[in-house]
Parts: sequence; structure tokens; C-alpha cells
Amino acid sequence: MAGINGDWYEALKGEFKKPYYRKLFDTVNQEYRTQQIFPPAQDIFNAFHLTPLKDVKVVILGQDPYHNVGQAHGLCFSVQKGVKIPPSLVNIYQELHDDLGCTIPHHGCLTKWAQQGVLMLNTVLTVRAHQANSHHGIGWEEFTDAAIMALNGQDRPIVFILWGSPAQRKAQMLTNPNHLILKAPHPSPLSAYRGFFGSRPFSKTNQFLEAHGVEPIDWQIED
Repeated sequence: MAGINGDWYEALKGEFKKPYYRKLFDTVNQEYRTQQIFPPAQDIFNAFHLTPLKDVKVVILGQDPYHNVGQAHGLCFSVQKGVKIPPSLVNIYQELHDDLGCTIPHHGCLTKWAQQGVLMLNTVLTVRAHQANSHHGIGWEEFTDAAIMALNGQDRPIVFILWGSPAQRKAQMLTNPNHLILKAPHPSPLSAYRGFFGSRPFSKTNQFLEAHGVEPIDWQIED
């Protein structure tokens, strides 16, 4: 399991010494040795690598990685170029088009967002092939909660985009009045029509950032 470095390491290094993390580390290494696990081991912490703590402007919380071959690469909702765009991301792109007029790209790689300060964090960072949520409860939630608490403690404005009830349960941890919390149903085809469409998270995020003197996000994903 690859490590975390930079300012995220400084914020989270206390977790690595805790019994739950040692057990998590052993469990995940054993899973990679004996099962097909996604994302590739070197990509587990990509969200942290691509978006240093000091640069985070926006947090999008997902549940766990995509569980089909070649999809997950460590950023929630994102897939590598050349991989079919998953249904939830199709709906995210549709809302992005309706909200900001962005053209809909032909790939699902959201690295551009991450590099601008959008932390694309799943609450569980690994999954067995073809078994959604199979690594729920092995310790990842405690680790990503520590990351959310580190973000909550930042004294600058951050937008938290919480789609669906698992993500929204994290709102109780977000006590800092500097931050904006945006809640909506999950973009999955099962729930997007219950209020995800029309929620306008992208324009609301940029309005908040600009009102606080922060450079807005360029949400357009180019082909």
C-alpha cells in the first residue's frame, strides 16, 4: 500500500500509529495479495497526492471506488480515459451542462478538478472486483473521517459537496462556520431525479469561492 506524503502526511500521521490503521494496513495488503482489488495499489491515495491539504477549495465525497476492471484510479466518480463513463458521472456531466453550460466531454477523467483544489475523496478507498462496498467497515471510514476533520479545522472557506445519504452523514463533523455545505441526492440513476438535477452545485460553489476572494474552479473537462 503506497504512502501519503506532504502536508496530508503531517495532518494524518497520528492515524498511522493507531491500532485500527495497522489492522487496516495488514488487511488491505492481504487483500491485494489474494484478491483482485481496485484501484491499483499505487493509486489508493491519489486524491491526497493530487490535491494537497493547503490547496483544497472543494471536497466531493463519494462512497467507495468503482468495482469493475480499469475504472477506479483513486478519485471519486472519476475513471481513466478510454473507460466508458459510468452512469453517475453521466448525470454529473448533465447537471454541469445545465448549471454552467459546460460541454459534455467524451471521457470521465476528472484529474483537472483535483489539480485545481477539488479533493475527490471516497469514504472507503479500496474495493474487491465486482463487489460494491466490499471493504466497508475494515477501517477506511475512520481514516477518511480523520481527513474530513483535518479539513473542518482549516481556517479558510471550503465547500463540501455531499451527494447521497452516506456522504451527508458526514455533515455532523463539519462544524466550522467558514465552510459551505451543499447537500443533494446522489447522482446515481436511482436517485438523481429526486433533486440532484437542478441542485446547481457547481455555480453555487464558484459563487461562494468568489465571494470569499478565492479563485473559482474551471469545471470544464476538455476532451
